[in-house]
Amino acid sequence: MSTALSPQSRAALLGELDGLSVDVLVVGGGVTGAGVALDAAQRGLSVLLVEAVDLAAGTSSKSTKLIHGGLRYLEQRDFPLVREALTERGRMVATLCPHLVRPLPFLFPLAKGVVERGYVGAGVALYDGLAVTGGDKLPRHHHLGRKAAIERFPDLRPDVLTGAVQFWDAQVDDARHTLAVARTAAKYGARILTGARVVEFVRTQAGSIAGAVVELAAPSAASADETQPGERVRVSSRVVINATGAWSERTERLAGQTSLSVTASKGVHLVVPGDRIRGKVALITKTATSVLFVIPFGRNWLIGTTDTAYDGDLDQPSALAADVDYLLGEANRWLTCELTRADIIGVFSGLRPLIADNRASSTTKLSREHLTTRPFPGLVTIAGGKYTTYRVMAAD
Repeated sequence: MSTALSPQSRAALLGELDGLSVDVLVVGGGVTGAGVALDAAQRGLSVLLVEAVDLAAGTSSKSTKLIHGGLRYLEQRDFPLVREALTERGRMVATLCPHLVRPLPFLFPLAKGVVERGYVGAGVALYDGLAVTGGDKLPRHHHLGRKAAIERFPDLRPDVLTGAVQFWDAQVDDARHTLAVARTAAKYGARILTGARVVEFVRTQAGSIAGAVVELAAPSAASADETQPGERVRVSSRVVINATGAWSERTERLAGQTSLSVTASKGVHLVVPGDRIRGKVALITKTATSVLFVIPFGRNWLIGTTDTAYDGDLDQPSALAADVDYLLGEANRWLTCELTRADIIGVFSGLRPLIADNRASSTTKLSREHLTTRPFPGLVTIAGGKYTTYRVMAAD
């Protein structure tokens, strides 16, 4: 089977689309939807994945670009989630996609001496221990004094720093990885169609979901596609998988009711030129409300992230001036280079689809566990979760 995902392959698929019947119709072309398509196709099921915009157009291209267990979730005592994610990290680095996921050293800078070092060191030791039990083989952590920490990250402020703990996680180009998962699904026979928005569910006389009506976007100039903008086609399926992330509730409403409540948490990242910060490793540190990352990515640095509830336009989450000022302020607490808005060459915002919990006081307290529900016969929704655990979500 071909892994090509092109205007030509799209045109060929459109030729057989109207009246098509498949085992599994996946709605959503992020990493979870692509993972579901791959998992189902490998099990011998016929699969069609439809995505309203493009692969990884939403959250899966706007993450912090990490494959990690989530060190901060240890404070929430979510040990099973961290171990699960670290197990997946190990599989991706060692076996599944070592060409896409690479180990990345981190410094956790310390400012308060022995007590803080003991607390952070114990947490990182537990992090390493959970990784080992899951079969992960990345290097283990070690402690650094002030001088050694500054050698690894020269732009750390010596007047604040007392030392650091170095540990390892992994980095990925999220959009490229999602595309690779989708192409692998295509290799196993899954049909992948972008520019195709589900606007209605098809029902049987008994009321079960048995497919969807898909509205097609305008063809590109390079395509042989002869469809018209807004043209609708009907696809039948034994089951529909709603893997639309932050848009899960919106998709479920097409069936008449929702089975879960998804809270969108906005994560903003700044992009700064590589020569603006002197450092050989990544940084991670706690803030009053979340975690700050300063991460080398290609020729630039990523600074993120915010974690705030968002109730605006899901299709266009934008960074506010307060988001930018917050990230610059938190970074400058640790950096001598004193970043300003003039240093920023890019900003991107993504939405985490978190399962709502009325007991949580903020989005930082919401679990990153995923949830699978069946609101109607024939319709399954999967939401929540982490990029790193997409494969576990797909298997569920």
